[in-house]
Amino acid sequence: MTQPEPKSSADEPWPVRVVSQKLGAWIAKLGWVWVDGQVAQISRRPGASVVFLTLRDPSADLSLTVTAHRDVLDSGAPGLAEGARVTLHAKPEFYPARGTLSLRADEIRQVGLGELLARLEKLKQLLGAEGLFARERKRRPPFLPHRIGLLTGRASAAERDVLMNTRRRWPSVDFRVINVPVQGPTAVPQIIDGLKVLDNDESIDVIVIARGGGSVEDLLPFSDEALCRAVFACRTPVVSAIGHETDAPLLDHVADVRASTPTDAAKRLVPDLAEERRLIEQARGRLGRAVTNLIDRESHRIEAWRSRPSLARPELLIEQRAQDVAALRERAGRCLDHRLGRADDELRHTLARLRALSPRKTLERGYAIVQRDDGHVVRARDDVRAEEKLRVRLADGELRVEVRE
Repeated sequence: MTQPEPKSSADEPWPVRVVSQKLGAWIAKLGWVWVDGQVAQISRRPGASVVFLTLRDPSADLSLTVTAHRDVLDSGAPGLAEGARVTLHAKPEFYPARGTLSLRADEIRQVGLGELLARLEKLKQLLGAEGLFARERKRRPPFLPHRIGLLTGRASAAERDVLMNTRRRWPSVDFRVINVPVQGPTAVPQIIDGLKVLDNDESIDVIVIARGGGSVEDLLPFSDEALCRAVFACRTPVVSAIGHETDAPLLDHVADVRASTPTDAAKRLVPDLAEERRLIEQARGRLGRAVTNLIDRESHRIEAWRSRPSLARPELLIEQRAQDVAALRERAGRCLDHRLGRADDELRHTLARLRALSPRKTLERGYAIVQRDDGHVVRARDDVRAEEKLRVRLADGELRVEVRE
């Protein structure tokens, strides 16, 4: 059985050569691997058979040195230039003398445009399936942002277009501009870092990522998976303004708003002050006309009310009622007089009849009424006795008589 290798300690430390040997042994265990990356630098030394490449991860600030024989590079990627995407078959090696790690490649393949587009399409389907392109999650930027964050290249035409056109539309708009590389191997990490800075700034209402047009290879950073996920994770609405109207990197699908050009982004960020003033004037004009029409309509209604007799001559109603009352009183007086006249006539007729039937009238014609002392009228001679005193009532008085026989 093999004896276990003794461990290092403060009393028995390993020499540098031992540590270097162990590192080399561990790294050699990885074996041959296929590596994908972007060429950041190519170094061809005159007369040398070895070519040195710096291979960079497009989505992170990491790079490795690659060594390859000139024939390997010329056969696999003869026109290789900085910024190109490559796939290479390499083995990691640790150089103890310099204490450095590098990849030794025996095959290099330059990724063509067709393969790049195929990879982008595959990544697009993956991100779409995860919901990064979902329309319901997109946020609408504020109508008038107080401060705008801008990620773009230094002194670029895109920066000038966004700033100039935005301030032309709304002069008081405030910007926080962070200049980052917009192409090349360092673009994606720095764009992501700048995006995090702007997203953490509470004063930023909307973030704009702007770049001018370019080839598919130039716009590859804006189709990077890490950048797309970083934009998706932002709390602040993001506007994508990449390239020309025909360019459509994956960032356009993830961003909350897609502007066809940086100039179009300026139109989407802030309203046009002149246009808003014109709309306000139109609204004020419509409001003024509406108020004027309302006042005119109500004035006509009030005039119509005032022209009514009850309001124009309120005393007329009283006069009419007074005339009605006077007419009723006159009618009532005539009716009462007529009734009193008829009643008077009836009373006179009744009185005449009563007088005609009265005993006094009978007495006046020569008749007399004979009564006993008890007031009974004597109707027959058998009603009285001899020597009884009677009272004879005449028209002009009474007589006291006595019955003799």
